[in-house]
Amino acid sequence: MSGVGKGIASASIGKILQSKGFEVTAVKIDPYINVDAGTMNPTEHGEVFVTEDGDETDQDLGNYERFLNTNIYSENYMTTGRVYQTVINKERNLEYKGKCVEVVPHIPEEVIKRIKIAGEKAKADFVIVEVGGTVGEYQNILFLEAARMMHLSHPNQVVFVLLSYLPVPSKIGEMKTKPTQFAVRALNSAGIQPDFILCRAHLAIDEPRRKKISIFCNMQDENVISAPDVLSVYDIPVNFENEGFGNKILKRFGMEEKKKDLVEWRAMIDTINKKKKKTVKIGIVGKYFNTGDYVLSDSYLSVIEAIKHASWKFANLEIEWINSEQFDKSTKDIKKVLSKFNGIIVPGGFGSRGIEGKINVIKYCRENKVPYLGLCYGMQLAVIEFARNVAGIKDANTREIESEGKNLVIDLMEDQREKLKNGNYGGTMRLGAYPCVLKKGTLSNKAYAVSEISERHRHRYEFNNDYKEILEKKGLIIAGTSPDGGLVEIIELPKTKHPFFVGVQFHPEFKSRPLNPHPLFVEFVKASLK
Repeated sequence: MSGVGKGIASASIGKILQSKGFEVTAVKIDPYINVDAGTMNPTEHGEVFVTEDGDETDQDLGNYERFLNTNIYSENYMTTGRVYQTVINKERNLEYKGKCVEVVPHIPEEVIKRIKIAGEKAKADFVIVEVGGTVGEYQNILFLEAARMMHLSHPNQVVFVLLSYLPVPSKIGEMKTKPTQFAVRALNSAGIQPDFILCRAHLAIDEPRRKKISIFCNMQDENVISAPDVLSVYDIPVNFENEGFGNKILKRFGMEEKKKDLVEWRAMIDTINKKKKKTVKIGIVGKYFNTGDYVLSDSYLSVIEAIKHASWKFANLEIEWINSEQFDKSTKDIKKVLSKFNGIIVPGGFGSRGIEGKINVIKYCRENKVPYLGLCYGMQLAVIEFARNVAGIKDANTREIESEGKNLVIDLMEDQREKLKNGNYGGTMRLGAYPCVLKKGTLSNKAYAVSEISERHRHRYEFNNDYKEILEKKGLIIAGTSPDGGLVEIIELPKTKHPFFVGVQFHPEFKSRPLNPHPLFVEFVKASLK
């Protein structure tokens, strides 16, 4: 079922095989008709993860990058819409040479082709393929058909892993295997027999239930793998290895490990789980949290993980979500809410909802010297706040909110005007990795310890250079620009005025890895601890 951990399980399997000396890549299949994740609502789908080459993808590609410590590219992401679009375009171009193009076999064949291309580009020994959705859903039948066809043509090169949830009803107090049995039957009906079952549950699976799954799901006991809740998702590869999962997979392929090396990963886990003397409290101010009666932290998954990576060595971490809409019209309680935090992050976003509340939070951080990190929209709103309350431009705004405003300190990028005019929204933002030159002696320059960086972007609006001179005169530091100086990438306040106030036009969270924390987040955490 959704959210039970398929992406983390896939990434963990990849990490284990990588640690045994193999080249590994991972592919995510989303069953949506959307061509990419860029037009999906974050509170429905979760975070949109941007790849180095500018693809808007599912957040699980971020999991793959973090666990495998490598870049994953657009070839590794497919949706139903993307696959169908390609097949239809091929048909229009007569690439099927007049054949009747059918859902089967042509759609599954395109899926298989894409999996192979991803593996070839990465020069991978293993391609981990995660099929989104739930077994038995109409949406992913064609992807399961592709998997069946791959196994038919390459029986010794394909292994199936089913991840299934085993509930423990609170009034019964016993782990139930029946849903997993039904899941396997549903998978069997698609022509697939799982080689392994990962048993997701609150607790580790016991022997009687392991035996029951073995008998009713047609597999050996040893291939029923326990996957209980753990303190950190980064514990999961170690958990799987404790059951010898990696070598069991290699055995199915008739292969042996080249080396055994989760040493660095295990050392990292020790650091994560070790209790620290200090605690750092970080507030994330956003508007994509609430879905009905529940909080969806997945909307800002990479931001959360980046803070975790940065804090592990220094402190215990407490994160709290703050809905910016509560400060839209009144700042009466702003001190009461924000004074308990050591640092505040305003992440990316779109539209006008909750924006005045975010600006009021930024004003509080600036005036009260609370460490502040603004990401993308968080940087743009910091510029607006500074323009209004320091430079005296009271009606300063962004064209995204006030299209005919007089003082638009944030304006639409020139190449975006025609795109928006024609309603061309999907995949048309400034996307992917771009270079940025850092100003010597700035906080950002100190954090990165280099003069030029490359970071990933996802935006249509930018700092309006017509206001550069007046804002700099009032004390705003332009700490990073595009190499030609045309695009402002980083703004700061001087260290003499504020301990840490940084806004970046890009998304540094996408490049943070557990073994390589992002330098900006590290400096932000250090400042917050002080």
